[in-house]
Amino acid sequence: MTDIGFDKEPARNRRRFPGISSRAYEHPADRSALVALRKLSGFDTVFKALSGLLPERSLRLLFLSDSVRVGETQFPHLHAMLRDACYVLDLERVPLMYVQQDPRPNAMCIGLDEPIIVVTTALVELLDEKEMRAVIGHEVGHALSGHAVYRTVLLFLTNLALKVAWIPLGTVAITAIVTALREWFRKSELSADRAGLLVGQDLNASMRGLMKLAGGNHLHEMNVDAFLAQAEEYEAGGDLRDSVLKILNMLPRTHPFTTVRAAELKKWSQNRDYQRIMDGHYPRREEDKDTSVTDSFRQSASHYADSVRGSKDPLMKLVGDIAGGAGDLGGKLRDRFTGAAGGGGSEGKDAKGSGGATGQG
Repeated sequence: MTDIGFDKEPARNRRRFPGISSRAYEHPADRSALVALRKLSGFDTVFKALSGLLPERSLRLLFLSDSVRVGETQFPHLHAMLRDACYVLDLERVPLMYVQQDPRPNAMCIGLDEPIIVVTTALVELLDEKEMRAVIGHEVGHALSGHAVYRTVLLFLTNLALKVAWIPLGTVAITAIVTALREWFRKSELSADRAGLLVGQDLNASMRGLMKLAGGNHLHEMNVDAFLAQAEEYEAGGDLRDSVLKILNMLPRTHPFTTVRAAELKKWSQNRDYQRIMDGHYPRREEDKDTSVTDSFRQSASHYADSVRGSKDPLMKLVGDIAGGAGDLGGKLRDRFTGAAGGGGSEGKDAKGSGGATGQG
């Protein structure tokens, strides 16, 4: 990391957030997990002890030897955006950043002692300046939240699981941990998307970047409203079989689906919490030590309860019905798995009643 040198910052019309805590933009599920981990006695010590086992030094040497380090003389426009993002989020030290040759558009923030940001050449070529600013803000958000540590552990355990796959039952415990970390990391991506919006302060640019990740550099062929409509269709469409398939499709991923990320980010941008941050009312880092684990879990539980109640996904609607004491559970399960929406006699009435809840015609 290097000192930021705020006195040389370029002029801007965007807001800055002095002393902002990552709690201001973190997704409730991400925030509660992080607060709980940070409160565990000796947690940081244990993870630092792992640094001798994790290939962090090897990763740093690899990027130094086989990638391009961003600075004033190499990719200076990315260097300026990185310093700008750190300035906006008041991150006192600028992480090292590398550009790596890769045909897949991607970016990541890793490291145990100090975060490293890596972006691929495909991503640099795909995005314009405003879109790239949001992505770099996304990665700086990861750094501010301390996500780099857990991301590094996830990468290490994923590689370890592949190496011990030939050992009978050797991957059971590792796979369980990796699955849990992936679930957390997907939520952390939603948090970092919010950080990217706070840095770029341009929702359209954030939307364009996500659309390009899904459909490539063909913006003239895409439409934001239609893209967001896909997320609506994905969430509400199908029956319980589709809900199960959604879960199976998601399990191996570290990132949420792109349309879902876009819909989540737009929803947050219209939220009162976002406007309060923009008005200068947000949690400060100096208050982090007083954060209550119980309150964070309560907020997370409240968020999930609201998500279940407001979800149009057939499985989530069924969970809401069960929680609300809905009767004829067997009939509802049968109808929603088969997609039944009508029929004759009393059985037809039951099917029609549950079919309306699936959102199918």
